[in-house]
Amino acid sequence: MLRSIYNTLLNCLKIPELKSRIGFTLGLLFVARLLAVIRIPGLDGEVLSKYLASQQQGTGGLLGMYNMFAGGAYEHCAIGSLGIMPYISATIVIQLLTAVVPRLSKLVREEGGRAQIIKYGRYLTVLLCIGQGYIFAGNWLHPQSGGMLSGLQQSLVMTDNHFVYYFVTISVMTAGTLLLMWLGEQITERGIGNGVSLIITIGILARLPIAVNALINMFSAGASGEATHKWQGTGVLLLLLIVVVVGGVIAITQAQRKIPVQYAQRAVGRKMYQGGSSFMPLRVNYAGVMPIIFASSILMFPEIVFKWLAQSGPLFLRDAATWFSIQMNYGSLMYLSVYALMILFFSYFWVATQFNEIQIADDLKKNGGYVPGVRPGQGTSDYLHHAMSRITLAGAVFLTVIATIPIVLSKQLDIPQDVANFFGGTSMLIAVGVLLDTMRQVESHLMMRHYDGFLKKGKIRGRFN
Repeated sequence: MLRSIYNTLLNCLKIPELKSRIGFTLGLLFVARLLAVIRIPGLDGEVLSKYLASQQQGTGGLLGMYNMFAGGAYEHCAIGSLGIMPYISATIVIQLLTAVVPRLSKLVREEGGRAQIIKYGRYLTVLLCIGQGYIFAGNWLHPQSGGMLSGLQQSLVMTDNHFVYYFVTISVMTAGTLLLMWLGEQITERGIGNGVSLIITIGILARLPIAVNALINMFSAGASGEATHKWQGTGVLLLLLIVVVVGGVIAITQAQRKIPVQYAQRAVGRKMYQGGSSFMPLRVNYAGVMPIIFASSILMFPEIVFKWLAQSGPLFLRDAATWFSIQMNYGSLMYLSVYALMILFFSYFWVATQFNEIQIADDLKKNGGYVPGVRPGQGTSDYLHHAMSRITLAGAVFLTVIATIPIVLSKQLDIPQDVANFFGGTSMLIAVGVLLDTMRQVESHLMMRHYDGFLKKGKIRGRFN
């Protein structure tokens, strides 16, 4: 097996275009990681890093979740502290508006309309960066004011001019996010894989050494006394869990339902086209990791808003805001319920906006294709809609289970969040899913030039109707 992987890597280097794309991708990912360690001028990142280490927040809670998606940039007070999440949040908003605003929906179908929608998303990204940057800068300046760093009593700001501090900090963080956005787009266009997803994945994998160290410390602490059997059992559970989760993620990511399609013999002008049979693959996890990213990015804000309302909002809202801020804490029952419902919603929302069964049915009809036993046109559209709804439910339930595993592990088994995230949940799903997608793109380049790829034995057969 190792020899096969080694030969495949050598084959990648034999193809000039693929070699160039891989090198380009690695170079831009290196630049993205630099943004996570270069500190914003005028901030003492060492104080924040020591505080987070002492609190053992790692990647737990609202602050830890943002730090995870930013690749650890927040804890270093780095240029890329906002990460790529404002761009993803802007994409969510634009997608929602596209689905409900007729003018935007019409614009998407026009020539050049999608480019205009992308431009609107970039403008909204700038606005979100300014807003989130102002919140982050305020927390660093006055951490004891009840924000995300309420337990930290020492200001991180090393300058007395607060106006200059706010201007520089917000400008630098906004520029950092826009640079990450540009790097992601360049990777998607000229490199290998989805650029934004790869930037998030590299940020998650960068925390792997921290997770390994926390795992070693966890078992070292439980290696003596009455806790020995408990931690031995936990170790077996984690070992089984990572095997099941990785296997499940790979299976669901590659699983598909094959809809048979028959093409009739037809004449176009003086040319006769032979009929034949084929199939239409419908992916079980059509939305990929996007529902979890969408749900996680949106759930970062309610706790901040409710805490602010509880302390600075109108008097008649403070009691209700206090109750909601407590109930929406990371890992609470309400948080898990809302998280699960949002994943289910965004799974169907993504399919509804990206999978156009009406257009697919029309294209089949124009090309003389039909699904056996199903009437062309509206009948085919209804059939595809029903089939996609059923398999989307299976994929959405799987995503929900995977996403909640680390929360349950950290709350019920007292496992450090840094460790729990690598035994399930968003980190594992994003890392495995994105790496599989990247390997597929490499595979396509290799197969075009008659080389064996990584996944030649890893395909999962989808069933016919």
